[in-house]
Amino acid sequence: QVQLVESGGGLVQAGGSLGLSCAAPGRTLLTYIMGWFRQAPGKEREWVGAIGWSGGSTRYSDSAKGRFTISRDNAKDTVYLQMNSLKPEDTAVYYCAGKSSTYSPDNVPNAYPYWGQGIQVTVSS
Repeated sequence: QVQLVESGGGLVQAGGSLGLSCAAPGRTLLTYIMGWFRQAPGKEREWVGAIGWSGGSTRYSDSAKGRFTISRDNAKDTVYLQMNSLKPEDTAVYYCAGKSSTYSPDNVPNAYPYWGQGIQVTVSS
């Protein structure tokens, strides 16, 4: 079992930036593909993006592309989500998730067996 912990959320004005981190205390994330998802009130969980084991491969949703950047520092066993040019519609609870399989889709929540508890990001207009 891998327990993921997000940090760094909060309140930011529209147009601002915010960075999230995801770690697994006591565990290595080296062999996991890591994804970021978000869920706004009354909406389904939405894929934001994903990063491969080495960090050389990243994929993003259309809403995240060009504004969000996913990176990882395997020496620190930490994955990051840098969010720029934030909009009120980015307001949601953000989750990091991990999976070992390269054969399951990156953008489907059920493909990820390991999840963080989620962290609130609120973008004010």
